[in-house]
Amino acid sequence: MPIVQAQGRAIACETGANLRHVLLQQGIELHNQHSTIINCRGLGTCGTCAVEIEGEVSPQNWREQTRLALPPHSAAQSRRLACQTQVLGNVRVTKYNGFWGQGSQPVWTAEKSGDS
Repeated sequence: MPIVQAQGRAIACETGANLRHVLLQQGIELHNQHSTIINCRGLGTCGTCAVEIEGEVSPQNWREQTRLALPPHSAAQSRRLACQTQVLGNVRVTKYNGFWGQGSQPVWTAEKSGDS
C-alpha cells in the first residue's frame, strides 16, 4: 500500500486512489481561504486543489494539463491537481499559499501542518 505524507501525517491508501479523496477523508484541507466555496468538487476545472507532489503518481490527463496551463498557474511551478491525480506509490505532498495554491510559501508540507 502506498503511503501519502501530508500535514505531518502518513496515510496508507490503495494503489490508484484519488489523492483529493485520500486527503479530504483524513480531514486535510486542500483549499486556501474562500476557495473552498468555489471548488469544482473534483472535476478538474477550478484549479484550487493544486499541490506539489514528490513521488509516484499518474501522468497528467488533458483536463489537468489544460487547467494548469491557465493563469494564475504556471507549468514552471510543478503543481498538480489533487483531484486528477492517482497515487501509484509513496508520495509527499505540499500545499502552497494563494487563493489557487499558486503561491511560493508553503501552507503545509509533508512533515508539518500549517499549525506547527
